[in-house]
Amino acid sequence: MSTYGFLGLGIMGTAMATNLIQAGFDVTVWNRTNTKCAPLVELGAKQGESAAAVVAGCDITFGMVSDPEAALSLCFEKGGVLEGITEGKSYIDVSTVDPDTASTVYKAIQNKGGRYLEAPVSGSKQPAEDGTLVFLCSGDESLYSDAQEALDVMGKKSFYFPLIGQGAQMKLIINMVMGTMMTAFAEGLSLGQKVGLQPNDIIDVIAQGAINNPMFQLKGPRMTEGMFATAFPLKHMQKDMRLALLLGDAHNQPLHTSSAANNAYIRAKQNGYGEEDFSAVIKNIEK
Repeated sequence: MSTYGFLGLGIMGTAMATNLIQAGFDVTVWNRTNTKCAPLVELGAKQGESAAAVVAGCDITFGMVSDPEAALSLCFEKGGVLEGITEGKSYIDVSTVDPDTASTVYKAIQNKGGRYLEAPVSGSKQPAEDGTLVFLCSGDESLYSDAQEALDVMGKKSFYFPLIGQGAQMKLIINMVMGTMMTAFAEGLSLGQKVGLQPNDIIDVIAQGAINNPMFQLKGPRMTEGMFATAFPLKHMQKDMRLALLLGDAHNQPLHTSSAANNAYIRAKQNGYGEEDFSAVIKNIEK
């Protein structure tokens, strides 16, 4: 059985690595803040001294960080992923980045004889904990095949796209749609309250029709109660919206609705809601 590394133990990374450990995989973890490794070590993981050491000591290493800048830093900094890559070593970045970042990391790892797969995930905290994420993969197809057992533990479905960067593109498009849907939903709840309708009635009516979806039914009741425990930070949603808009600009695709939604997240972030769940955008909309 392959040995696995996991770099980056935030909300998502901790849940994903936990599922691998509990499924019996040989896992070595690393995080910039060492204390985040302790709960996973208690579950049976080993702790690596650096990202490079984890990559050098494992067959396949996963990385989960917050944005393109962090992904590039994790790869290219001293003691980073690239230092540990040799022929036979593999790296799978499950972070949400832009296509250019994915391509840059891909080429650097290939040049050292390693294999690379971009595999951003669709899903937030609960799906990560439940092992029901969706992986959107591009890169080395042999690595996609070799990592399938681990992907199946952490997710319910994985897709492979032939061109590097397509995993990132798919993830940005999906999150752009999700972020825009959330602002429309928040505006509907806010307007309903202004005219005297009960928010839970709005949610119940939505549940009966074609626009119903799990996000509205999961987030809606919590939004009406003012509960915004972070499953997917608002600041990260705004980052993904920004990257999606840049993708649209690069391909001459107008994104009028998504641009307006992005402005709502920018304002919410400015008002101090960036660390809360992205559904907290309703607090800014209500103002």
